[in-house]
Amino acid sequence: MSTTEQEPPRLYAAREPIFPRRVKGKFRSLKWVLMAVTLGIYYITPWIRWDRGPGLPDQAVLVDLANRRFFFFWIEIWPHEFYFVAGLLIMAGLGLFLFTSALGRVWCGYACPQTVWTDLFLMVERWVEGDRNAQIRLYEQGWDARKARLRAVKWAAWLLIGLLTGGAWVFYFADAPTLLRDLVTGHGHPIAYSTIAIMTGTTFFFGGFAREQICIYACPWPRIQGAMMDEDTLTVAYREWRGEPRGKIAKGEATKSDSPAGLKGDCIDCLACVHVCPMGIDIRDGQQLECITCALCIDACDDVMARIGKPRGLIDYMALKDEHAEKTGQEGDSLWRHVLRPRTLLYFTLWSAIGVGLIVALFLRSPYDLNVSPIRNPLYVTMSDGSIRNTYELRLRNKQGEEKTFAVGVSDARGAPLTGLELALEGSEGTVTVAQDATYEQRVYLTAPAGSVLADGAQTGLVLWIEDVESGRRAAVDTVFQGRGR
Repeated sequence: MSTTEQEPPRLYAAREPIFPRRVKGKFRSLKWVLMAVTLGIYYITPWIRWDRGPGLPDQAVLVDLANRRFFFFWIEIWPHEFYFVAGLLIMAGLGLFLFTSALGRVWCGYACPQTVWTDLFLMVERWVEGDRNAQIRLYEQGWDARKARLRAVKWAAWLLIGLLTGGAWVFYFADAPTLLRDLVTGHGHPIAYSTIAIMTGTTFFFGGFAREQICIYACPWPRIQGAMMDEDTLTVAYREWRGEPRGKIAKGEATKSDSPAGLKGDCIDCLACVHVCPMGIDIRDGQQLECITCALCIDACDDVMARIGKPRGLIDYMALKDEHAEKTGQEGDSLWRHVLRPRTLLYFTLWSAIGVGLIVALFLRSPYDLNVSPIRNPLYVTMSDGSIRNTYELRLRNKQGEEKTFAVGVSDARGAPLTGLELALEGSEGTVTVAQDATYEQRVYLTAPAGSVLADGAQTGLVLWIEDVESGRRAAVDTVFQGRGR
């Protein structure tokens, strides 16, 4: 055993600047489309108007923290309905498991905010400084007027993107046109300004300077994805059996793709796949934690293969099982066989079940909520004529966009009227009127005559209900009547 001391492995490596080369291809085009769609949704959504009637916000998507409500087009979520948000979060998690099991880190490569904004920043960087070689030359040269000017323009553009990102975020929490006017005139709330400043700074730093470091060190998903993937998962991979040994190919020289007897592989070691990788890795080294499966290396390699007259697919989306089969001269499984397998079908079933449950709950939920709380101190009051009176706090929430009038009634547990039991409302004549989208509190008195079963019993179950005078729709709550307990 050597006595030479070995340097302990480092948990963090200093960042080496990466300058990805511009590439064209179907996957790059797909990423452009997804970037435009996702950024468009993020920036435009707060400005979409939705008429909900007088007294309600007309912003289609709004997180109204002041009134503790969430508006999403025609859907309104109240605090006690947070299970809808929880259900959506569970669906998002299962969806991530589903796509990772089927297609690897496809979320990271195409739709993750870090990836989308980094792509946007890289696009700006190329517009200002040029493509990969020009960026490398600019990075290595000393500071002069030209370099300072290019960097200032690039950083100013990045800051503008960060400012728009932070501004769009706060618009989700207040009426966008009103908030924009307040921000521009200096009358915005300090929390809005501080949130925009934080979002601007983090977007500028993460998209401009941290980039792949966020994916490698800050994001936990690269470490979790291993448990989500198996030998049937489609992911970006290099067909080593076809590409090795690497080397330059003379014109007309046979390779493995031309003949099984070819001594050389198809890979000409041009490093095109490395130069376009936003993570700066070599996919030919096998699966790596840094790979986000953006497939830009596929576009670059396919372009090279087409130029030298070799079949495309040296780097491709493939499964580990297919790689083993192809090495032995067999054909791999079809795309649908990889995607439609027990594991992915289980994820899809769970995902669909939760989605269907949320939709059913959304359409079955009552347009108003009723809560009844008996007054416990005292449990009951004995009136001068010997009758027993119980007091209740009735809280009624009208979740509709118009004022509603409700009748209040009482029945036994089976829904039959209770004879002899007198119901009275504090300051009302048997009905209550609740404003649109508001909560109304009312004190209710129930009085049982002396000698009745309710008055002399210990505790009797009953039902308090409210009925929409216009539609006849009811809501009811079980409660109890406290007697003397003889």
